[in-house]
Amino acid sequence: MTFSRLAAISIAVSLSASVYAGGMHGGHGHGDSASMMGHGMSIGEVGNVAEVDREIKIAMFDNYYEPERISVKPGETIRFVIENKGQLVHEFNIGTAIMHAAHQQEMMMMVQHGVIQGGKLNHEMMEMDMGNGHSMKHDDPNSVLLEPGQGQEIIWKFNEKADIEFACNVPGHYQAGMAGEVVFE
Repeated sequence: MTFSRLAAISIAVSLSASVYAGGMHGGHGHGDSASMMGHGMSIGEVGNVAEVDREIKIAMFDNYYEPERISVKPGETIRFVIENKGQLVHEFNIGTAIMHAAHQQEMMMMVQHGVIQGGKLNHEMMEMDMGNGHSMKHDDPNSVLLEPGQGQEIIWKFNEKADIEFACNVPGHYQAGMAGEVVFE
């Protein structure tokens, strides 16, 4: 391994550790149901299936979502039914713009380590120990990472009005416009 590759990995691991320490991300491999915080505000928490108010279907295409905007009410619990209809791996992640920026560093690390390979995921590599009890499992309750043709659900409770969005943080996708607006009624 070259020095520059080692340096890049070291920087990425340091960035990832600071994201976790800062509480900006739920932490891969933890999947807890505690209220998630982003830049001093609650983005919500894992919802209870028995309290689902309604369902929203989200289709992920290559670098856009349908719908691109959703409306929610404070206290509302939504069942998101997410399907990747694109040709590439895509993510649906609920968070603030700052949380997405921090998560993009983790996602870059997933590409650099061969976890994300265009249209597929290396599930074995997702188990890799990143130190401090973190892995690349991508099992946070506010996020799903899907290969083409895959689907999954997230049940999420929006506790209070907040400046949040849903986005794909696979490198380059957010920058290409793969983000959607969450509007509070």
